Amino acid sequence: MKLSLEALEALDAIDRHGSFAAAARALHRVPSALTYTIQKLEQDLDALLFDRRGHRAVLTEAGAELLKEGRHLLNAAGALECRVRQVAKGWEAELVIAVNSLLPMAPVLELLAEFYAAHGETRIRLIEETLTGAWDALADNRADLVLGASGDAPPGGGYRSQVLGELDFVFAVAPHHPLAALPDPLPASERGRHRAVVVADSSRRLPARSVGLLSGQETLTVPDMAAKLAAQIAGLGVGFLPEYLARPEIAAGRLLEKTPEEGKPREMLALAWRASHRGRALAWFRERALSAGFRARLLPGGKIEA
Repeated sequence: MKLSLEALEALDAIDRHGSFAAAARALHRVPSALTYTIQKLEQDLDALLFDRRGHRAVLTEAGAELLKEGRHLLNAAGALECRVRQVAKGWEAELVIAVNSLLPMAPVLELLAEFYAAHGETRIRLIEETLTGAWDALADNRADLVLGASGDAPPGGGYRSQVLGELDFVFAVAPHHPLAALPDPLPASERGRHRAVVVADSSRRLPARSVGLLSGQETLTVPDMAAKLAAQIAGLGVGFLPEYLARPEIAAGRLLEKTPEEGKPREMLALAWRASHRGRALAWFRERALSAGFRARLLPGGKIEA
């Protein structure tokens, strides 16, 4: 390898300060050492990096290209140094958070903004999971923390969880859908005759499950809750929606709330993580996610556990 971070740092300093002497002062090095570093780099690359004919050191085309790409390496190296120092202090290099597709993303992004303001060195990756997929993400090591795990934890133990609260649902149909004209409560036999819009369970290994779906009912499977909402507004099917998503559409007349005879499904949602994970970023998110204010924003209109 003929490139070194020291040489790239020297190249960057000369370009920013305009001369070898000024760059040497900024780097706390003698000018002759800096000159040797650049000359050695030019020899190794067999390329002239600076036009030295004027009073100011000017990059050649080759030098400009090297500096452009070299600054990416310098930035990456600086970020890596920060992450190594953070990991040594107990902060994870990366934390993957799985968010249940039923939940609004805005409160999660607000929490991320708060985290970045204080601990930006830990990389955060958000993924979306549905139904058993949330637990599956933990079991399959796709996620370190789950916001909104529902149902039972995978067998074998090794997981910790704390209840966030309960999310409210409504059964909604388009005003022009055949079920809209029927009186409440809607019999299951009538519901079962019409297509349901579902977001598929995202589990890869654990047994998948469904909520509010009748045996033998035809389904339209969509990729996420936004598509499910749009499909039900279009009258392509019916189904249960989180109340916070459905209520504005009901108020606007784009959806109609109906009452199934068997009532509404209940989804108790939890914060979940692997018991063996003891990083400080995970602990930070656990503490903030369990605060009453965050849970009220995450489960709008739902029942918040004390």
